Amino acid sequence: MTASDLTAIADFLEELNMTMNESFCLPNSSECVSWEIFHCPYAFDKNAILYTMSFFYALIFIVGLVANVVVVYVNLKTKRTQYETHLYILNLAIADLCMVATLPIWLPSLVQHGSWPFGEFMCRLTHLVFSVNLFGSIFFLTCMSVDRYISVVRVGESVDRRKGVIRKIIIVYVWIFALVVSFPDILFLKTVTLPSNGETYCYPSYPEENFRKWMAGMEMVYIIIGFVIPFPIITVSYFLLARAISSTSDQENKNSRNIIFVYVIIFLICWLPYHTVLFIDVLWFMNLISFSCELESFMYISLHLTQCFSMVHCCANPILYSFINKNYRYRLMNAFTVKYTAKTSITKLKETTETECSLVEAVSEMTAFE
Repeated sequence: MTASDLTAIADFLEELNMTMNESFCLPNSSECVSWEIFHCPYAFDKNAILYTMSFFYALIFIVGLVANVVVVYVNLKTKRTQYETHLYILNLAIADLCMVATLPIWLPSLVQHGSWPFGEFMCRLTHLVFSVNLFGSIFFLTCMSVDRYISVVRVGESVDRRKGVIRKIIIVYVWIFALVVSFPDILFLKTVTLPSNGETYCYPSYPEENFRKWMAGMEMVYIIIGFVIPFPIITVSYFLLARAISSTSDQENKNSRNIIFVYVIIFLICWLPYHTVLFIDVLWFMNLISFSCELESFMYISLHLTQCFSMVHCCANPILYSFINKNYRYRLMNAFTVKYTAKTSITKLKETTETECSLVEAVSEMTAFE
């Protein structure tokens, strides 16, 4: 469920010139949907908002594409994904890369007020790719936070090979779960062409008899699985990690708290606004808040703004979880140079076991502002 789905439904119904409590039937179909519609004068320029959002989406696409391609390349080139959380970082970058790769397909639909020019197959495929990788990205961030804490707490245990196998199994289950969560919504996606203007729309067509409940239910699933569950896990894991690391070195206590604060706050800033707006939409679908023209204008603007802002995490993740890490910067330089001859202590990490690497890497990530 994306902001474009919700606004596409609104634009679709607006094109039908419907009035309050009317029903419409899909062209060339026996399916009908009842909808409560109010015609509200817009106090803002919709085109200005959509073109502004398109500019930012294009910027996110360029930055996210380059950053995540570099992360994927470095992880594959240096063959270091068997250590610590690099398997998670690699899959996180792949998920973010797939998400930003769908943006050029969304942009034409966005600037055309939800009109979908690519057919029903691409409608479902694009939604599926976006949704699976959206959940995958959030789940990998969650798994990585727990894994980092466990690696530091159990740093003395020599179970390198078993931990690597467990991580691979978790990654497979994460992708499967992301697919399972995304699949029900994709089943209801359809394209509908209006005979009045020839425009085609891609939107979820839930059962007519309980359409509002379906919309509210699917949005609640996205809120719970995408934010309510992951955010507390990430917060608690990094809080415990900060305590574990600060207890080993008072000198690094301040930097440890700073980087953990950044991890948690970036996730909160990117995802809380969007899920808050979705929750307001759920309240309206459940008739718990009254509709007004002011609410309609607020929802239209805020859905677009908050989802665009949530996509910033595709650009932030490579920086937070890769580029600020000293070990990663070494591998980045090593991946793009033929030979690296500097004899520094960091090269000795190549000869350490994973349990030794766990503590060194966790501490270096916490002090990576330098």
